[in-house]
Amino acid sequence: MSVRIFIMTHKQFDHPKNPMYQPLHVGHAKAADLGYMGDDTGDHISELNCYYSELTGIYWIWKNYHAADYVGVCHYRRYLIKESGKTFTAADCERILKDYDLITTKKVELNFSYHYGFGENHNVEALDETGRVIAELYPEYYETFLKLVNENKTYFGNIMITSKAHFDAYAEWLFSIFFVVQKRIDLSAPDDYHRRVFGFISEFLLYVYVTYHRWRAYECKVGMIGEKAETKELKQCLAQFFLKRDAEGAKQYFDDILKKRPDVMMEASDITGELRLSMQTIATARQEVQNGLPVILDHYQDFEQLMHFFSTLNRIVSHYLNQEATDHDLKWICTEPVTFIGIEISALMQTSDRKAISRCFKRIAKDCDKEELAQLLMERARSYE
Repeated sequence: MSVRIFIMTHKQFDHPKNPMYQPLHVGHAKAADLGYMGDDTGDHISELNCYYSELTGIYWIWKNYHAADYVGVCHYRRYLIKESGKTFTAADCERILKDYDLITTKKVELNFSYHYGFGENHNVEALDETGRVIAELYPEYYETFLKLVNENKTYFGNIMITSKAHFDAYAEWLFSIFFVVQKRIDLSAPDDYHRRVFGFISEFLLYVYVTYHRWRAYECKVGMIGEKAETKELKQCLAQFFLKRDAEGAKQYFDDILKKRPDVMMEASDITGELRLSMQTIATARQEVQNGLPVILDHYQDFEQLMHFFSTLNRIVSHYLNQEATDHDLKWICTEPVTFIGIEISALMQTSDRKAISRCFKRIAKDCDKEELAQLLMERARSYE
């Protein structure tokens, strides 16, 4: 049994030394050469990468690669991993695929239906048109599509390992649908993120296909390697605003980025959690200014110090919410420049239980020797009762 896993990439990266893993430069037809195998030889759709994302690589594998019994797809930063945290070997794949039809990601459970979530971040007409095309071309799949699109689960990343026969059958089904949808929808989105509509919908369609065929799916963790260059750049820019104590400028910049790239706040992008902490920093500083309180940016401007401050604050507020506060927690609150605004925002990020928040505020107020902070927390506690 031979296995080849293709690592979809659009930039240079350090890839696993295991020869089973093969970098594949997607969108190679319109990009500078990176020194990797490209997806623009033979029968290909490489020039459509701006709409199809890693799917141009999947198309290339389907049409041009026939040298392995089993094939897989992962990303330059995302790999399927074992419980031990290590990437799969050929022996692992062979052992698992004796009993399963494919290896893929654990299903993502959303807080809302897939249809609603897609519509919040993308042109929902593209998803609806996909459903209509499925009803036309493959009516036997439509009931499954309709059921799942109104539920709250999906696979993500188009990450999988399966037999070449299964892979080809799925790819033929997928692209026959998308090539029709492509002719019917508006693809002139204002930015790169929203133009990659087929890359997003296909994550869900893999779930539809696997469910319809009742494939036995071995679901596993996805390991993240490194941080996106876009995320690093965003943090560097925010750090400059913090150095200038410019919370308003940081907010405007962050808002502009989120309009273009709402995915930056996803766990797969914000792997350190520092973008979420940056949002917390901005919100806290702005509200402190509005309430005439000492502002956190007057005390700390260094990015790393701010991240440490808010991660510590969140941990301590969590302790108070769960009645696990220590003397060390109290000492930190009493010595650090914490305002009731900072505590309130931290609590709201962790729970929507108003009574729990009220109790948390009262506990901190009772313990704290900062009279003004204690008084303000008691006032806020009453407003949450």
